[in-house]
Amino acid sequence: QVQLVESGGGLVQAGGSLRLSCASSGRTFSSRYVGWWRQAPGKEREFVAAFRFSGDNTYYADSMKGRFTISRDNIKNTVYLQMSSLEPEDTAVYYCASDGNFGFNNPTSLRAYKYWGQGTQVTVSS
Repeated sequence: QVQLVESGGGLVQAGGSLRLSCASSGRTFSSRYVGWWRQAPGKEREFVAAFRFSGDNTYYADSMKGRFTISRDNIKNTVYLQMSSLEPEDTAVYYCASDGNFGFNNPTSLRAYKYWGQGTQVTVSS
């Protein structure tokens, strides 16, 4: 079973930047794509961005376009989420997830993801 580990969260002022990392316990992610999701207190889990390994395609939620960038490092077997121009509304626990290379195939859909990391807290102060 794939294990995912996020890191890089923390406290940042509005307008600042953070880079989150998602590492796989295996030699590869063994998935079609890896996504970043976030969940703020009292809210549903929300799609942020996804990276499809075949073709290096990227997907973003509309509110993140232009501010967030998802990328991967093949050598380090890590997927990154670079976040810029952060706003207090971006405060949430951020999760990375993978689809396990089977099942429902839609990187922007919650139901496609099988494996989840433990999450990392991002707090943006005003």
